[in-house]
Amino acid sequence: MTLLLRDEQDVIRANIEFHRAQGVDFFIATDNKSVDSTPDILKEYEREGILHYIYEGDDNYNQTAWVTRMARLAATDFDATWVINNDADEFWWPMTHATLREELAAVPRHNNIVQADRYNFVPVDGSADAFASKMIYRDKVSLNAKGRPLPPKVAHRAIPNVTVAQGNHGVWGFKNPEPLLNAIEIAHFPLRSYAQFENKIVKGGQAYERNKELGDSAGATWKGLYEDYKAGNLPAHYAKEEYSPERLQSGLDSGELLVEERLPEYLKTLNIKDNMGL
Repeated sequence: MTLLLRDEQDVIRANIEFHRAQGVDFFIATDNKSVDSTPDILKEYEREGILHYIYEGDDNYNQTAWVTRMARLAATDFDATWVINNDADEFWWPMTHATLREELAAVPRHNNIVQADRYNFVPVDGSADAFASKMIYRDKVSLNAKGRPLPPKVAHRAIPNVTVAQGNHGVWGFKNPEPLLNAIEIAHFPLRSYAQFENKIVKGGQAYERNKELGDSAGATWKGLYEDYKAGNLPAHYAKEEYSPERLQSGLDSGELLVEERLPEYLKTLNIKDNMGL
């Protein structure tokens, strides 16, 4: 599993422990200028021998280059069979087998890509205290910040010449790409607190402004939210996304929201050093 991270201390330990329990053998993590405890957490796993740590000092969010570097290392240096290009706020669930390892082992030989749909969990009052135990309500139909369908992510068979698209939504390098659908789904926790959200949008938006290589369409959602921040509208955007108890009940009654508690239940079974308040 590859991970590109910046200031993800509230979620990264749960992410690694979850996927480790799901059969991920090894992690390659690129830390892009984190100033919280993210590097310390990653280096704990590096000392344990299950993670390769890369520090990336550039500040232009050249995600495709950085993730491609990790995905190629997985194939050339770490004997990977499958590579899952992940974000810290995404938890990959197998849909027909008990673990990700079993799910990927069962993929037909002609399929070299697995496409995984995502669904968002909504922020609720107090979710910053323990995201996994508080954020148990998800959209029935998930949209991005611009109101468009949330794009899927992909895992792929390890090859040394792969290129990973910006956002991890696709890969190139297979002569005959054959994606498999409906094998894995992703629980996505993009908004866990206002402080986390603002930090992400400001640093990411500034990085995209510095990037002169990517086209205007790259990171369009992020850029739009950064413009909202500069106009003083980001708190209003977050408030529109956050759910009060009354709004939660209304969403449940209408069927727009579903309750899903399998992540906190699963995390409770793991021996996590700091237990995320579970």
